[in-house]
Amino acid sequence: MHLHSTYSDGTYTPAQLVELARRSGLAAIALTDHDTVAGVAAARAAARGTSLEVVAGVEISAEYRGTELHLLGYFVDLFDPQLLAVLDRLRRDRYDRFWTMAQRLRQCGIAVDDAELRQSAGNGTLGRRNLAEFLVQTRRAGSVREAFARYLGDRGRVAVPKVRRPVAEAIARVGGAGGVAAWAHPSDGCTRETLAELRGLGLGAVEVEYPGQRTGRTRELRAMAAELRLAVTGGSDCHGPGHYRRAVGARSISWEELSRLREAMAK
Repeated sequence: MHLHSTYSDGTYTPAQLVELARRSGLAAIALTDHDTVAGVAAARAAARGTSLEVVAGVEISAEYRGTELHLLGYFVDLFDPQLLAVLDRLRRDRYDRFWTMAQRLRQCGIAVDDAELRQSAGNGTLGRRNLAEFLVQTRRAGSVREAFARYLGDRGRVAVPKVRRPVAEAIARVGGAGGVAAWAHPSDGCTRETLAELRGLGLGAVEVEYPGQRTGRTRELRAMAAELRLAVTGGSDCHGPGHYRRAVGARSISWEELSRLREAMAK
């Protein structure tokens, strides 16, 4: 229930994600590209004639009390004008941020080919991962992780603050598009009080299954969700090959839990 494709910063196409999901024996997936729903139609077309369900999803860059909070939206109307307007604004901000970072790389003495960068993004949204892969390809970094640590991370040499939407607005837009909003990979700062406050704003679910998360923390999140009557979700946050913990199907929820997520959407 948490996958990224070439329509944002993933390296698998929607069709490839569908094929990997079928090989993994999954009954359903959600395509949750960053700030866009453009890839959902392609995923559904690839799944047509199979038993795999493709849930329309999105991951929105939001802000809560001065910190970044990623919000997952499920079962959204792909044509809702207010949701699309927010996503378009976020993509434009992401575009401007990308080229500012590219210019800062030049100021660090790194030659950057604009045409090559655009080609690397394909149909997707230009983002930091494109720059990180470029730095690896040009041998200015040994890995994507190193590229983020040295240049692109929040404390990196060329970092540019991300523009985010207030969490209340993001939750409202997901709900207005007929969907249910879920807190993606909640930090250790996620407490019962925090979840209760966000539930009051319309949050319907919390992601409890996530790569690298402690078993004890998963139990804590499930317990808080049950107490607050929030649905649960989970997934691998797959962006492409190379990380077995984030492979398609590496983390998931049960069909019963997906059914309860649908019920939260209906409410």
